[in-house]
Amino acid sequence: MCPPTLSSTCASDRGPARAWSGWPNTGGYPGGVTFPVVGMVGGGQLARMTHEAGIPLGIRFKILSDTPQDSAAQVVSDVVIGDYRDLDTLRAFARGCDVITFDHEHVPTEHLRALEADGIPVRPGPDALVHAQDKGVMRAKLDAIGAPTPRHRIVRDPADVAAFAAEGDGFPVILKTVRGGYDGKGVWFVHSEEDAEAPFRAGVPVLAEEKVEFVRELAANIVRSPHGQAVAYPVVESIQVDGVCDTVIAPAPNLSEELAGEAQALALRIAQELGVTGHLAVELFETADGRILVNELAMRPHNSGHWTQDGAITSQFANHVRAVLDLPLGDPRPRARWTVMANVLGGDYPDMYAAYLHCMARDPQLKIHMYGKDVKHGRKVGHVNTYGDDLDDVLERARHAAAYLRGTITE
Repeated sequence: MCPPTLSSTCASDRGPARAWSGWPNTGGYPGGVTFPVVGMVGGGQLARMTHEAGIPLGIRFKILSDTPQDSAAQVVSDVVIGDYRDLDTLRAFARGCDVITFDHEHVPTEHLRALEADGIPVRPGPDALVHAQDKGVMRAKLDAIGAPTPRHRIVRDPADVAAFAAEGDGFPVILKTVRGGYDGKGVWFVHSEEDAEAPFRAGVPVLAEEKVEFVRELAANIVRSPHGQAVAYPVVESIQVDGVCDTVIAPAPNLSEELAGEAQALALRIAQELGVTGHLAVELFETADGRILVNELAMRPHNSGHWTQDGAITSQFANHVRAVLDLPLGDPRPRARWTVMANVLGGDYPDMYAAYLHCMARDPQLKIHMYGKDVKHGRKVGHVNTYGDDLDDVLERARHAAAYLRGTITE
């Protein structure tokens, strides 16, 4: 096993990266061109942007989407509309695909095992993906490998929540349903036993965690291929507003080299221990006393890595494509001193296209990425990237553009 590196590639002890040869005659292009077909379950913006990254490589994509209006379904030529929770639908979709990957973590684990039994490469595989699907499984595994995490345990009822609080510093505590939560959904901040009723109504196990006194949230993004090559992107700061990612700064300002290296090494170790193939985002708390604690895992391209589209030599999306195809991974190093990503959320101004004139004229270096979604209040409909040598300037440009596109500012 090669040692973790801060921002470079490495090969496993089994030798250098190798290209995939002997593609099955199941897809590709007409005329005998045998480029592989990547099947992506989920038709959201992550699938849309991963497809975009595969276009220069000649990689064909097939998408399993909920509706024809989903972000990726609007731009990918080969779209299957169906329910990812139905095994027969998944099996039919997998025919003609050389590998299956995902833009979300919700496909039932047993269905993925059935696809593997059918001989379909699934990346990441079910043994890895379950750690991003189930927070209880994730916490147990992180404990087993000695990764630093907040104090936690599965709780049975509100009285058990009160007992968990009493075992530590008392209320408040964080409660999470073990499956299905994202962007602040499925998460409760409770101050008493009486507050703890709601999470148990879903009928799924509930994880209790101590409330961590952290100074900021970080994210360590890495990509790992099946034969063990891995790359690590610079650690970023992720700024949340109302439980939703608002801004990402790459690299995280004023983060010591030692702590950055520790975060990258931790993410690489988690990927190896869990057998991850593809992109892994490790969301972290940085504490006031200089420690890092693992908050969440995501095994797919991630919001905290969107800055790489314009700010890194090889984006998270391009490297995810390379990884699931077991191609050599690309250079993750940043192109500029600073890159800032700001999410564009829906507001009361549905005609975002009309705002392009102002945004593009004000900042010719601005990069706008829209997802083709209907504008709804608070919904992620796009993001912007800015970059440069002056962090204050880069941050102001990104936030101004995101706010103008949303309509919260008009000048």
